[in-house]
Amino acid sequence: MTTQQIPVVVLAGFLGAGKTTLLNHLLRSSRGTRIGVMVNDFGDIGIDAMRIAGQVGSTVSLGNGCLCCAVDASELDEYLEVLTRPESRLDVIVIEASGLAEPQELVRMVLASENERIVYGGLVQVVDAAEFSATRERHPETDRHLPIADLVVVNKTDRVSAAELLAVRETVGGLAGKAVIVDATHGRIDPELLFDRVVPEDEIEGQMSIEDILYGDGDGDGGGDGDGDGDPRAHTHTSYETVSLTAAAPLDPRRLMAFLDARPEGLYRIKGFIDFGAADPDNRYAVHAVGRFLRFYPERWPDGEERLTQLVLIGSGVDAAGLRKELVECEQHGPQDVPDEQSMWGVLRYVQRSEDGPETSE
Repeated sequence: MTTQQIPVVVLAGFLGAGKTTLLNHLLRSSRGTRIGVMVNDFGDIGIDAMRIAGQVGSTVSLGNGCLCCAVDASELDEYLEVLTRPESRLDVIVIEASGLAEPQELVRMVLASENERIVYGGLVQVVDAAEFSATRERHPETDRHLPIADLVVVNKTDRVSAAELLAVRETVGGLAGKAVIVDATHGRIDPELLFDRVVPEDEIEGQMSIEDILYGDGDGDGGGDGDGDGDPRAHTHTSYETVSLTAAAPLDPRRLMAFLDARPEGLYRIKGFIDFGAADPDNRYAVHAVGRFLRFYPERWPDGEERLTQLVLIGSGVDAAGLRKELVECEQHGPQDVPDEQSMWGVLRYVQRSEDGPETSE
């Protein structure tokens, strides 16, 4: 069976955009999810233990099950090794790009890592809606960062008019290409956009947590990137849609790859298991897609388990009915619709073998 890999999310954005506030929000919303954080400067992250850590090379265990370490770029792989040790039991790792390196360099380092316990979780770029034009003037490299992002968070939307927000979104959309763009206030996006939240055994899914009660009216960190003024709208998560599909009929590999290669704007994450039927009767294929990144993991079918395709698609502004229709069209239709011997070649391009380097879907 395939070992569950830990997604590594790269979080980038210029000073003041709100990425530290977003990071604090992820930590406070973690509940049962164990998060590892890698930063080179603890700055205004609102966790006392993180402030105490002090210097590069330190690692701190936080009370909510999270770990934090301060690193420089040259030590990235070394600390990925530390954070992915089984005893840490982490569910996701977030790397704050600011001060470490250019975002594309961090992404390249994660993709090139030989650590088999991680999988790339996407590049999240945070932009300040109120200061976007000024930021582009001061930092022309913004136009280079946005095209490689998988998810762009347009933050501080409460500080601009509807017309100004529309103009920012149009400019960001033109630069970011197929990246998913979501709006946020106080960095509050739903963590499910980035990683699967773990629900503790003693918690009913959907119930309010202590973190919801303590921080639901605002960030309350007294710092961050200057993005927490206690606005009551701060508790609202950016909306997104989740589309679930279960299919009893196997999927045709070529038709599925055509769907994945042309996956629509707004579709950010895809996860689940795929049955390719006669194309590979021995294995089911776990699929992990985030932004432009795609990977398949073949594994033996569990004994006695019903052979189904089960997929979850997550995005913002997606056409749920349209996605379901497209996926149904990927199904094999009876004995006359059997894939040929070469049909799996497109899928196997995205299966990482131990001797292979990392691949992306581009």
